[in-house]
Amino acid sequence: MLPLQDITVIALEQAVAVPFATRQLADLGARVIKIERPEVGDFARAYDKTVNGESSHFVWLNRSKESLTLDVKHEEAGNILDKLLGKADVFIQNLAPGATDRLGLSAAELTKKYPRLIVCDLSGYGRDGPYGDKKAYDLLVQCETGVVSVTGTKDEPAKSGISVADIAGGMYAFSGILTALYQRERTGKGTSFEVTLFEALGEWMGYPAYYAAYSGMAPPRSGAAHAVIFPYGPFDCGDGKTVFFGIQNEREWDKFCRVVLQQPELGGDPRFTPNPKRIQNQAELEPIIDKVLQSLTSAQVLERLDEAQIANARLNSPQEFWDHPQLAARNRKRTVNTPSGTIEALLPPIQLAGMEARMGAIPGVGEQSRDILVELGYDDRAIEKMRSAGAI
Repeated sequence: MLPLQDITVIALEQAVAVPFATRQLADLGARVIKIERPEVGDFARAYDKTVNGESSHFVWLNRSKESLTLDVKHEEAGNILDKLLGKADVFIQNLAPGATDRLGLSAAELTKKYPRLIVCDLSGYGRDGPYGDKKAYDLLVQCETGVVSVTGTKDEPAKSGISVADIAGGMYAFSGILTALYQRERTGKGTSFEVTLFEALGEWMGYPAYYAAYSGMAPPRSGAAHAVIFPYGPFDCGDGKTVFFGIQNEREWDKFCRVVLQQPELGGDPRFTPNPKRIQNQAELEPIIDKVLQSLTSAQVLERLDEAQIANARLNSPQEFWDHPQLAARNRKRTVNTPSGTIEALLPPIQLAGMEARMGAIPGVGEQSRDILVELGYDDRAIEKMRSAGAI
């Protein structure tokens, strides 16, 4: 039995952040009922059609869920939501600012009506403050938190290649719900809490924020290299390939000089030890390292780094990650059903000992609508009437 097997989650969700949180709850056994727009569904379904005709975002974020289409503004929607929430453990939403209040679904109203319900509201910036009504998308939150300003090269800032604001928000919603469920086991009462993309990603900005606040300057943008540690980042080899490695302390620096560079005298050179000296004299040290590495193939460099027990990596593409031998050796993929056929999917990172992760199907738009409505007491005639009216 999976740990959340008796938990029901009602999700008024779209895009990335909340779907990421609820998929992780589903991974642990929760029943997640995803409420989508009639006919079109979650707009993330249309981001692309790269996964056998399905959206890459959608298949990542929505396995093991049930899809209920519902026009939440329809006159019958309130009754349907009332019946769903009366049986639910968790309600989570990331609609536009103020939308749930207008629907009578504010956290204050819901926790009063359903005392054991856990309510999670996820928004861009929170309910109050000067940005309370401001729309927030992932890139824009990356900009407001300063992530873009510390990412990229010296000449040009860059956004992260993945939706880090959405992922951060989803992770804190997920952990917040687990915390609230644990609290309910102790108190018998539900609760409500708010997660914002701005504050979630702001937590991940801790190092550069503290650095800037107390030094008066931001960490410099340094591309794929580390801003304040050297050598730490990409280095070109003689065969035109790039390897990454990092030196974290003086013991590693000494081994790097002896084994990789085969110049042991550099390990005690006062110009290059400790790390602040290597940063200060990087213009002098970098050509010494480059000269050695460019006389070797990438395979030879990686072999020396492994011998010296220096952490290193290849620069992989997404396809090379997907085909990674470590994933294969640890059997980290399973077959999952989608409306367009089966696909391979990565197992979730959390796997409790002795339990196989739940890897359920990705639902079609409204695929479980009839079954859910029948469960709530609606007959086929009533369901067809709602369908004809565009309510479901």
